[in-house]
Parts: sequence; C-alpha cells; structure tokens
Amino acid sequence: MKKHEHVIAEVLPGSIAEELEVAPGDVLLAINGQELADIFDYDFLCQDTYLEMLIREKSGEEVLLEIEKEEDEDLGIRFGQGIMDEYRSCRNACIFCFIDQMPPGMRETLYFKDDDSRLSFLQGNYVTLTNMSDADIDRIIRYRLGPINISVHTTNPELRCRMLHNRFAGSSLEKIRCLYEADIEMNGQIVLCPGYNDGGELTRTIRDLMQYAPVMRSVSVVPVGLTKFRRGLAEIPPVTPVLAGETIDAIESWQRVCYKQFGLHFVHASDEFYITAGREMPEEERYDGYLQLENGVGFVRLLLTEFTEALRERVGDRRVRRVSVATGELMAPYMQQLAQAVREKFPQVEVRIFPVRNDFFGEKITVSGLVTGQDLLAQLSGKALGTELLIPCNMLRSGEDVFLDDVTVGRVEDELGIPVRVVPRDGDAVLAAFLGEADDDGNPGIYAGYELES
Repeated sequence: MKKHEHVIAEVLPGSIAEELEVAPGDVLLAINGQELADIFDYDFLCQDTYLEMLIREKSGEEVLLEIEKEEDEDLGIRFGQGIMDEYRSCRNACIFCFIDQMPPGMRETLYFKDDDSRLSFLQGNYVTLTNMSDADIDRIIRYRLGPINISVHTTNPELRCRMLHNRFAGSSLEKIRCLYEADIEMNGQIVLCPGYNDGGELTRTIRDLMQYAPVMRSVSVVPVGLTKFRRGLAEIPPVTPVLAGETIDAIESWQRVCYKQFGLHFVHASDEFYITAGREMPEEERYDGYLQLENGVGFVRLLLTEFTEALRERVGDRRVRRVSVATGELMAPYMQQLAQAVREKFPQVEVRIFPVRNDFFGEKITVSGLVTGQDLLAQLSGKALGTELLIPCNMLRSGEDVFLDDVTVGRVEDELGIPVRVVPRDGDAVLAAFLGEADDDGNPGIYAGYELES
C-alpha cells in the first residue's frame, strides 16, 4: 500500500458512496486528480460540487467516479484511521514531559508522544511547532484551519531550546508570526516549571505573546505535573503555595492590561494555581468564554455555576438516596460543597465524597483524570458507599470503561459490590447523578480524555 492510498473502512447507508457502489475495502487513490495526504485534504477537496474520485476496487480495477453534489454534502465514506495517516511522533525531549514520568509495564499507546498539528484541530491537542514544515504552515493557511493550540512555554529562544531539548525549538516560534499574519486563530499554553520559565521569564513570555492578540485568543498557564517516577530527569521543584500566589498576581495584572487593550483577559492561570494558593476562583466573566477548559482553566467556576443554576430550578423533595463520589484530591473540596448544597434542598439525599490519593503516580498528582482503578479499589474497599458510586468521566480511557491502569469499571463494581455511574463533567449532569436522575442524554457518557483516539 502506497503512502497516499487510503482504504475505505465504512460506507454509510443511503449515502452518495453507497449509490455509486463504493464498498469497504476499496481504496481511494485521488480526488480531482490530486492525491490525498490525510483527512484535511479529503475534507477540502470534497467541498467542491463536482468531483472526480479515483477508486481502486477490491478486484484491482481502477474506476473514475463522477460526482455532483451539494457543497457541504457528505459522501458517506469513513476511513479506519481518523486522520487517514500515521500520527507524527514528538521530536522533543521536554524536561516536563509527563510520558517520561510514566512507570514501565503500561499499555503501549500510553508511551506514544504525539506532536501532530492535525490532532490540534481534531482533538484539541497542543503542538510545539517543532514538527511542522513550512508546507504544513502553508496548508493550514490555505485551508483556513483553526484554532491551532500551541505549546509555547517560553518565548525566550535559548530557554525554549533547553526546555524542549531541541535546537530548533527557538526558531520554530517564528511560525506563530506566520499564523498571526494570516489571521489563523490560536491558543497558547505555558507549562510553568519553577526555576525555568517562571517569574521574569513568564512576564517576558506573556508580553511577547500579547502582540499576537486577539488572533491568539488565549494563553493558559498550568503547573508542571511531577510524578514519583522522575528518575534521571531534570530537577524541577513543585509549585508551592507562595509561587502559585505570585504567579496568579502576575497573571491578573496582565489580565487588566489585556482587557483594556483588547477587550479580553487573554492570559489565564489554571484552577490548580488558585487551589494551591488557597485563593477564590475568578468570576465567570474573566474566563472569556472558557476557551481553555481542557487545560483546567475555569472548570471549577463553570461547574459551580452550572450546578448552582440547575439546583436553583429544582423543587426540593423528600426522596431518599445514599451515594458516593470518588474524585481526585484537587476537586474533593468543591464536590463536598456541591453535596452540601444538595443536602440543604433535598435533606434525605446524602452524597459522600471520597478523595482518592494518588499512590500510583505519587501524592503530588491530585487531578481526577490520573486516578487509577487500583488506587480507587484500595482506598474505597470496605467503605459505606451507599447504593451507587459516581466517578467523573475523565478517569476513564477515551470511549471505554477502562482506567489508566487497565482496571475496568466492571471489576470495580464486582470488587466493591456496587454499581458505578460514570458522570459527564457539566453541572447539570453532576446534579442529576447526585439525585439519581438520568442526564440530558439518558446516559452517563464518556469524556474523550487522556489518550489518542484512533
């Protein structure tokens, strides 16, 4: 199979492709005489109302299909791999890379380091730009793709080369200017590593990135994650409450400047900084529409707001319910706050919150998305859990009922002797789960979390 030949995995019933007798196993060779590198070429070329699609059937015969369709009409073809190509692996050796801090013996996909700009558009991944050619940038501009999420970390070229362990990491920042001049929307990310890109270096980075606003819509600052498996890696101290407070103060001072200049706050500290510093979360208006929720920026505020609004609309009653919630240590105080609010309106609904300490990765890891099934089982075994155990959906592998360590939800149910309900991350769904009601979709759902989808 040549690189630009794409096997068709599925043909949707009633689609144009089915009418033309395209079948799974056929190979797409070209559209309008052009070979396709990936899904972006396919989507762009399929916007035309007239197509000539070259197919090689399973018999080996090549057939040229002439297609007339509406501009946005789907052909009904699906490919086995989402991007119609192999994922591009990372060429960097970042000092803060979480994958380098993983223990041995886990599933192979968890050790794959991607740095593929296409996943930025499809899944919201962040890319360093070091893996992108000028042709990649030109294609983003030609296809008007966006927003692209960029792991900046620092705008100091020498420091960026050192932090990413890539001699091209500094010069690759020039691609941000190319995207800016082409009006391609961007979001930025800074993983704050104490002693490297904090303090004055953080100020420099924010100031430098401001020149790209508002085309660069937001910049998140998140604390480095440090597991107990950092053997042979660069020494990075954890973010202390004092440093967290200083970082918040710096960011909030820049927010005031940015808001006056651009009408948006632009740079945001993740929720973890506020929790570490013991500060109140910012008001909703300061999140500029929650552009970086997946980076943990504004999630607590949005959850509290949605939950409070949903609870306000409910009429309290005397229903009896006893359930438990397993969560990471970071979110436990806020979940306790929500449980108390429910108890005040529904006095016989008891929601017990169980913060799960991360023994697997180390106690410095406190987020729910990295809680393992074995830690959950070890710490909840023998507890009075009520009639149902609620877990946040980001504890599970994307689209499946498997924790990071391959423990299944079914095993948790069997060993704890209690049904497990996987809860989406919005406030309405959390309230519905507390009260024993179905969410809007009638099911708990799965969040596309930490692992690449294929």
